Amino acid sequence: MEIVLAIVGLVAGGGAGFGAKTYVNKQKSDNAEARATKILDEAKAKSKEEVLHAREESIKLLDEAKREERDRRSKLDEAESRIATREKTLDTRFDALDSRTEKLKASEREIDEIKNELRSMRTRAQENLEKIAKLSKTDAATKLMEMTERDMREDLIGVIEKMRNEARDNAEVYAREIMSDAMQRVASDVAGERTITTVAIPGDEVKGRIIGKEGRNIQTLERLTGVDVIVDETPGVVILSGFDPIRRQVARVALEKLIEDGRIHPARIEEVVEKAQKEIDQVMKKAAEDACREAGVVGLPPDIMKYLGMLRFRTSYSQNVLKHSIEMAHLAAMVAAEIGADVNVSRVAALLHDLGKAVSHEMDGAHHHITGILMEKAGMDPATIHAAVAHHDDIEATTPEALIVRAIDALSAGRPGARGDTVENYAKRMTDLENLANTFPGVTKTYAMSAGREIRVFVTPESVDDLTAIKMARDIAVKIEATLKYPGVIKVNVIRETRAQEYAK
Repeated sequence: MEIVLAIVGLVAGGGAGFGAKTYVNKQKSDNAEARATKILDEAKAKSKEEVLHAREESIKLLDEAKREERDRRSKLDEAESRIATREKTLDTRFDALDSRTEKLKASEREIDEIKNELRSMRTRAQENLEKIAKLSKTDAATKLMEMTERDMREDLIGVIEKMRNEARDNAEVYAREIMSDAMQRVASDVAGERTITTVAIPGDEVKGRIIGKEGRNIQTLERLTGVDVIVDETPGVVILSGFDPIRRQVARVALEKLIEDGRIHPARIEEVVEKAQKEIDQVMKKAAEDACREAGVVGLPPDIMKYLGMLRFRTSYSQNVLKHSIEMAHLAAMVAAEIGADVNVSRVAALLHDLGKAVSHEMDGAHHHITGILMEKAGMDPATIHAAVAHHDDIEATTPEALIVRAIDALSAGRPGARGDTVENYAKRMTDLENLANTFPGVTKTYAMSAGREIRVFVTPESVDDLTAIKMARDIAVKIEATLKYPGVIKVNVIRETRAQEYAK
């Protein structure tokens, strides 16, 4: 019974529990549905608000787009209006331009017609004039020129002479001041030093010792020095003959030492010649240093100093080349300072302008071209090289310094007594000068005067008038410059004179 009651109790308890649980679950379900409904209602309310907000935003954007479209349309309308106005204006201008072009074409046609008519009139007038005057156009122009020249000849001669005199006076005054100032500040020997080629001996018995047994001594001396030793019947001297002046100096010094020592044999000759060569080298080195110091030039390359020292024994027309170069360096520096040119370039170029003469017997070409080669090899300044090599007319002087060196070279070489010349060369130069002037038409006599520094040309007055005489003087001077070689300046005088003669009977 108790068991039954227990079971009934359990069943009743289980049913009550189940019922309570069912009730609780139902309550939970109802609450969930209520909350879901509430959430759904809230969501619907929010979505309506969002839809309304989105609709308002879209309406607002649509209004703005319409407004912008209206603005753009308004601007397009204005632009179209402006374009239409401009097109209308351009059409008007094009029409006016076309009208003007037509008018210009019509005017050009009229001008061409007028030109053609004028040409025809001028041709007819010229033909009529030629018929009346019985002269062609060329003949008339020639006659007119002859008449004009004849009428104005005296005036032209006066004007030309006046201009030439003024130019010559001004140039001579200015040049005279500069050259005089430069020359009075430089004093040098008038007579040039000659290279010694003879050696004095104390007696004729020395000649035998110089020749030696079977000529061994003289052969050794000639072989070592490169010069010819001439022992002839001339009393008291031995002649040294050789093209190289330095070798002649070495032979001279060696021979003097041998004569002084008295021991003359091949071994001794070799020893003395070697000493003489060293002595001459020292003399050339000292001569180059002294020349640079005297001329005020510093920093020359060693090779240039060597060639400069060699000029100590080089002469040109009996003028010592080194002394001539030193004198030119002083004069060039003074003239450059006066006219505002580069003093240092002028000084160095003048000192080195004849550098090629030191080796002109060893290298082919003119000495001034060799000078340029030597200076280029030494790496000297191009401006200095040009000024040095352009002192002769075959190279155009393009700088003031080059012109200075050219003028100073003529000044130094052309002064009285600076250079000597042989009678044959002197006579040939005078003859060439006279023959050149005789080649001009109308020349009757020519006389070269003042040692070739002046030429007087006499012409026939009937064939050469005053104006032609002036032109002839200039042409002769130009031809002399182009064909002859001469020191200094040559004055050309063309003389035209008319003499009237009559006899009283």
